[in-house]
Amino acid sequence: MCGIIGIVGNPNSQVASSLYDALLVLQHRGQDAAGIVTSDSDNICHRRANGLVRDVFRGKHMGKLIGSMGIGHVRYPTAGSSSAAEAQPFYTNTPFGVSLAHNGNLNNTGDIISGLLEYDHRRINTSSDSEALLNLFAAEVQRSVNGRPGGMGALSEEDVFRAVERTHLRAEGSYSVVCLVTGWGLVAFRDPNGIRPLFMGRSDAGGFTERLIASESVACKALGFEHERDIAPGEAVIIRLDGSFHSKICHLNPVHTPCVFEYVYFARPDSVIDGISVHAARLRMGEALARSISKAIPDHGIEAVIPVPDSGRIAALGLASELGVPYREGFVKNRYIGRTFIMPGQRLRKDSVRKKLNTIDEEFEGKTVLIVDDSIVRGNTSRRIVQMAREAGASKVLFASSSPPIIHPNVYGIDMPARSEYVAYGKDAGGICEAIGADWLIYQDLGDLVEACLGVDETNLANFDCSCFDGIYVTGGITEDYLLMIEGIRGDSSKGKASV
Repeated sequence: MCGIIGIVGNPNSQVASSLYDALLVLQHRGQDAAGIVTSDSDNICHRRANGLVRDVFRGKHMGKLIGSMGIGHVRYPTAGSSSAAEAQPFYTNTPFGVSLAHNGNLNNTGDIISGLLEYDHRRINTSSDSEALLNLFAAEVQRSVNGRPGGMGALSEEDVFRAVERTHLRAEGSYSVVCLVTGWGLVAFRDPNGIRPLFMGRSDAGGFTERLIASESVACKALGFEHERDIAPGEAVIIRLDGSFHSKICHLNPVHTPCVFEYVYFARPDSVIDGISVHAARLRMGEALARSISKAIPDHGIEAVIPVPDSGRIAALGLASELGVPYREGFVKNRYIGRTFIMPGQRLRKDSVRKKLNTIDEEFEGKTVLIVDDSIVRGNTSRRIVQMAREAGASKVLFASSSPPIIHPNVYGIDMPARSEYVAYGKDAGGICEAIGADWLIYQDLGDLVEACLGVDETNLANFDCSCFDGIYVTGGITEDYLLMIEGIRGDSSKGKASV
């Protein structure tokens, strides 16, 4: 899971500071590395390195990022490694000078790399699927330009649209992409299933229409852009350096199946994704959980609903209101610790949980409390939180997850592929409850989760990708051999981390 941003500004402007500000509000999507590429009418400037946005970019770097258009990226590694060489955006000088930033995960990277070498005579320098995607797109741009009547010439919008169409034919998986063609314009496209989000905004100040492409709509609000729309599955948009805008659906049969986990955890609550408020969806998740609790244990005796900050808060608000039980803040979060879910390796995640939260003991002492979190993945965070609640004096600790049990690998950009790492894998609710040390446990029903995320306009979406809950992979082609392969590559044990 990563965050991407692209801006085409007024030709007299410098967009580097706006790209920096946008990456700050997208920092929750990736904390491993950050990068920016900018371009004027002739050249590109770039900076990328491991670390948080505030650490990667200093004044000396920002002053060198010249140009009225640019793209940026914050990285959360699922494929490749965490080396600085794999920080994005990536760049290739042939043809025309193309830079690319990618959010998602390709499922046929090996086939793409083999094809690039055999048919396109391109060799990539890293193990990153994003560099493979860059070279695939660049090769298709080259082929599109060479194949037209008259041969090689100036790049046209139709050349780019043909290249995106052919990229869709060769790439499998999830990909929301922003590309910068040096001195020419910005290209953005979304996979035919729309698995990862991609949003567009505009600003008409000063008589020039500036445009922004971002992973989440929150970037628009932060930069003062107007919300325009989401980029559709299979759609490509082109924004030229002069501000001219072009768009086209570049796939014959796009089917809108976005990742439901964006609403559960990854997206910021103040974002709107595919027309649906993340905040409102999480409130509805909590309300649905409350109704399930009332049915399962009418005499629940819950005296306080306490969220796990921050991602459990909104669902807990909806749950407490629907259940008629006081909402209380019982945990204080150290905001200088990153999101433990996206930290690479079990030992680092466990250490961070110990440093991340403290209890407000009076909210627990002598009470039956219901702790609400967005999900339970490996269980180490939940187990530690339950233990903290007991140490703070809770007489009884119930636990609620606003998503269903995670029992299948996610192959579209979330780093939780090893089934043996999931606390729910191979266990029933009682076994999971025992594993995390709670007195009682309830999970969200999958149908209720989907309904909560659909919102009031159920015609807005065809379906969701719920593969980590139901094992149904919307792109197809995901075999057991493939799942075993990525488990071997990305599991905590293969990274040399302690496993619990």
